[in-house]
Amino acid sequence: HTFLCFNNNSLSAGDELDSGSDLASDSEVNELGSGSELESDSDVNELDSGSDLASASDSDSDGEDIEKESKALDKKLARQVKDADKETLELNIQESDDFILPTKEELEQEALQPPDLSNLQRRIKEIARVLSNLKALKKNGVSRKDYVDQLKLDLSSYYGYNEFLIELLVEMFKAAELLQLIEAFEKPRPVCIRTNTLKSRRRDLAGVLLNRGVNLDSALTWSKVGLVVYDSQVPIGATPEYMAGHYMLQSASSFLPVMALAPKEKENILDMAAAPGGKTTYIAALMKNTGLIFANEMKKQRLPSLTANISRMGVTNTIVINYDGRELPKVLGINSRDRVLLDAPCSGTGVISKDESVKSSKSLEDLQKIAHLQQQLLLAAIDLVDANSKTGGYIVYSTCSITVMENEAVIDYALKKRHVKLVPCGIEFGEQGFDKFRQYRFNPSLKLTRRFYPHTHNLDGFFVAKLKKISNGKRSPNTDEPSETVEEVVNLNDKEAVNLHDEVVLNDKEDIVEEKNKKRKRDGGPQENGNSSVGVDNGNKKSDDQKSQIIPVVKKQWEKRAKLSREEISQAREEKREAIRRLKAEGVVSEKPERKKSDKTWNKVKKGGKGKKGKKT
Repeated sequence: HTFLCFNNNSLSAGDELDSGSDLASDSEVNELGSGSELESDSDVNELDSGSDLASASDSDSDGEDIEKESKALDKKLARQVKDADKETLELNIQESDDFILPTKEELEQEALQPPDLSNLQRRIKEIARVLSNLKALKKNGVSRKDYVDQLKLDLSSYYGYNEFLIELLVEMFKAAELLQLIEAFEKPRPVCIRTNTLKSRRRDLAGVLLNRGVNLDSALTWSKVGLVVYDSQVPIGATPEYMAGHYMLQSASSFLPVMALAPKEKENILDMAAAPGGKTTYIAALMKNTGLIFANEMKKQRLPSLTANISRMGVTNTIVINYDGRELPKVLGINSRDRVLLDAPCSGTGVISKDESVKSSKSLEDLQKIAHLQQQLLLAAIDLVDANSKTGGYIVYSTCSITVMENEAVIDYALKKRHVKLVPCGIEFGEQGFDKFRQYRFNPSLKLTRRFYPHTHNLDGFFVAKLKKISNGKRSPNTDEPSETVEEVVNLNDKEAVNLHDEVVLNDKEDIVEEKNKKRKRDGGPQENGNSSVGVDNGNKKSDDQKSQIIPVVKKQWEKRAKLSREEISQAREEKREAIRRLKAEGVVSEKPERKKSDKTWNKVKKGGKGKKGKKT
C-alpha cells in the first residue's frame, strides 16, 4: 500500500513535469495516459513514469543544445553576409571612384563595333552619379561640359533620341531626374476609364466590371470618376457597358484640363480641339446636359470618332463644328463664350511612351512652328471669352508636351497681348511651372501653372494653365503677328548721337523762328527769340518725315533695350553720322530754308504787286 502511494506521488510529479515542459511531444503526453489507466496497472505506470522523466530530461538538454547551435549558426551567417556586403560596397566604391571618361580613340573603336548596351548603361549611371556631386567626384582636367556631352551621346545611343531632343531634356532636368524620366517613358502608363455620370455611378460600374473579370481599382484619389484597370479577361473597349456609354477609355492626364475648367450648369462653352471627345463628354457630364457646348475639330477625318462618342455617351447639349480654331472668333463672335478649353496641338514630348517616333522626329523648326500656332489659337480663345460673364470668363490651356517653348512661353506671350491673368488651376498636386528658364524670364505668376511628369505622378507628361479674362479689350492693336521691322532709335547714352540729333532739331527750330521774324518785321510785329518754344510748321512735310524716319525722337527714356556690343554701338554711331551728312548734302537739312510757294505775301512783295490793302509796296 505504501509502495502504491509512492508510485502515485511519483506519477503526479511526472505529470507536472510533462505539463510544464514545452519540449514534451504529443506522443509522450499520450503515453502517460489517463489517471484511471495508471491506477489499474501499477507496474506499467511505474515503468512509464520512469521513462517519461528520463525522456523529459533528455529532451530538455537536446533542445537547449539545438537552440544554441542554431543561434550560433545564425550569427555566423549574418556575419558572413555583412562581410560580403561590406566587401562588395568597397569594391563598388573603388570602381566608381576610378571611373574615367573614354578617350576619343576608345569612342572611335566603340563606333566601329556593335553597341555594348551593358557598358553604355553602366557609363550613363556613373556619369549621372558624378554630376550629382561634381565638386567631389570629378577628375582633374575634366569639366562639367565633358561629362554632359558624353551623357548626351550615351543617352542618344542607348534610348534612341535625336541630338536636339536629348539636349532639350538635359537643359530642363538634372542628370538623376533625367534618367528617371527617360526610364518612365519606356514603360506604358496605366489604363484608365472615366465613369459617365450621365448613365452610371463609379461604384456600380466597378461592381459590374469586376463580375466580368476586370481587375480594377479606384486608385485615382484626386478624381471622383476615374478607375484604373490592371488586368481584364475581356476586351475593355468591347464590353456591353462600354457600348452602352457607361464609361470612356481615357488617359488620366486628360481629366486635368476639364477639372481646371470647372464648367457650371447652363453655361456656353467651347472646346476648340475636341476629338476624340473624351474632354467634351466630361464637360457635358459636369454640366448635366444643360447649357450649350460647341465641339470644334479642324481635321475632318477625326469628326466620325468625335460624333460617335458624343452619341454613345448620351450627350445632348453639344454641337459639332469643323473650323480652323483661329477663325472661330469670326464664326462664333467675339466675347460670346463663358469658358473655353484649348487642348492645343503639340509636339507630343509628354507621351513618348505612346508614340516612340517623337524621339527622333522632332526638331527646333517643328517646335517653333507648333509654338506659333499655339500662340494664335490661345489669342483666339481669349477673344472668344466674355470678360463680363457672371459665372465664367476663364480659359484653360493644356498640352501633352513638357517643353518650355510650347507651354510657359506661350502663356507669357498671351499675358503680354491680352488683358488676362493667371489663376490657380484648382488641382492639388503637380509641380509648379517655370517662371525662369535658362536665359528667359517669364511672368512670376506662371508659378500658378501645373506640370505633370510620368516619373513623379505616373501620368503622361502634361501642362495645364488657367487664365481669367479681365477686360474685353486688347492691350495693343495689330499685335497678333510678330513685328518684322525694328525701328532704330537714338541711344541716350550715346552723347555724339544725341548731339547730332539735337543739332538737326535746333536747325529746324532756328529756320522756323527766322522765317517768322522776317514776316513779323514786315508786318511791324514783335520779334521772337530763337530760344523760345515754337510750334513746328507742317509746310515742309517731306523733309520732316524723312528726318523722323531716320532719327525719331525717343519719348520714353525708361524703355528697355537689348544690350549691344561695342562694335555694334560704334557701327550705329557711324551710320547716324552718315545719315546727317547725307541729309545736309541733299539739302534736306540746310542753314537757310527754302521759301514756301504758298507764302503769297512774299511773292507779291518780290514782284512789286499789291499788298493786303490793295496798294503797291
